[in-house]
Amino acid sequence: MARKGILSTNLTPNKPDAAPRQRLMPQSAVGALQSSLSKLQENAIQEVDPSLIDNAGLEDRLGLDYTEQERLKESLQTYGQQVPVLLRPHPTARGRFEIVYGRRRLAALRELGLPVKAMVRQLDDHALVMAQGQENNTRTDLSFIEKASFAAQLQDAGYDRPTIAAALAIDLPMVSRMLKVGTAFDLEFLRQVGRAPSVGRERWMQLVSLFEEQAARSRAGIFMRRPEFTSMDTDARFEAVLKAAQNKHREQPPAPPQARKAAISSPDGAPIATVKATDKGISLTVKTEGFDRWIEDNASELMNEWFARWQSEQSE
Repeated sequence: MARKGILSTNLTPNKPDAAPRQRLMPQSAVGALQSSLSKLQENAIQEVDPSLIDNAGLEDRLGLDYTEQERLKESLQTYGQQVPVLLRPHPTARGRFEIVYGRRRLAALRELGLPVKAMVRQLDDHALVMAQGQENNTRTDLSFIEKASFAAQLQDAGYDRPTIAAALAIDLPMVSRMLKVGTAFDLEFLRQVGRAPSVGRERWMQLVSLFEEQAARSRAGIFMRRPEFTSMDTDARFEAVLKAAQNKHREQPPAPPQARKAAISSPDGAPIATVKATDKGISLTVKTEGFDRWIEDNASELMNEWFARWQSEQSE
């Protein structure tokens, strides 16, 4: 009689299982990996064709100084680019980039025909101007008016004063002082004057006060159209504009004519008197004692003789 038992449903020993399931990485780990890869890519320095880079952000430099730019080009050509610029991917044009900071280096490398060493970061508009402002804060070569103009551009772009203060690493009272200057002049005017590195806040405030009068603005504008204005360096251009606003470039009145002098001498050549004639009259200085009394005694006769000669000349 067969023994009763429990039958196994798997009668084939060591039968291989179905293909093993692929382990899925947790979503949080995927995000962390992507973030790490993005940071590595952002910190990596890439070489970018300068023709693929467009301007972005705000204008932090009021023109490029030719002499300084030539020195920068010479340095880049000799030693190469030591400091990378910062770019962001163009928000609408695939494969292109926008410059965040490093405009001088970009311009010099373009002229030299060299690729641009750059870090590329994903930045929205707010992060872009913050990065640009923080970079500006570490540079010692930006003039007061360049910083004031940058603050004014931030305000025009809709950023509030705490954001402007954070971007420039300054306090709110300094933001107010900078905006008072930066908003007083349009950007085109500041481009023409230039960065004026030797001119500080007090001198710019003096120009702000003068420009409250329209006539002062007009005088400055007229002078800026003169050919010699563009040949001046940037500090001299500021001084010229200030003088024009103060009306110190007005035409000087003609110099008064020189006084006419004549010496009267005795027969032996000794000086006895000096006659000095101006527009206001004639003066006679007598050096010989007694000659003055003779003139007094004969003044009427001398005058009659001169008058008769004058009438004769007029009738001719």
